[in-house]
Amino acid sequence: MLNKLLDTFETEHKYAPLTLDHLLDFYQKKYIQGKIDIRRYYEIYQCLHQQGAVSSHEYLYS
Repeated sequence: MLNKLLDTFETEHKYAPLTLDHLLDFYQKKYIQGKIDIRRYYEIYQCLHQQGAVSSHEYLYS
């Protein structure tokens, strides 16, 4: 799953994400824009969070 997430990011941006946090923020933005549904976002969040990613929003509220 991680490779597919990275491929999607790289296809849209033409560069690799700097960190897993950056990748998570990318998918969070897609969710907010309505481009992915809550179930898909939750799957992505769980996958990236297990790898150590932290949303920038988690820093604001912790």
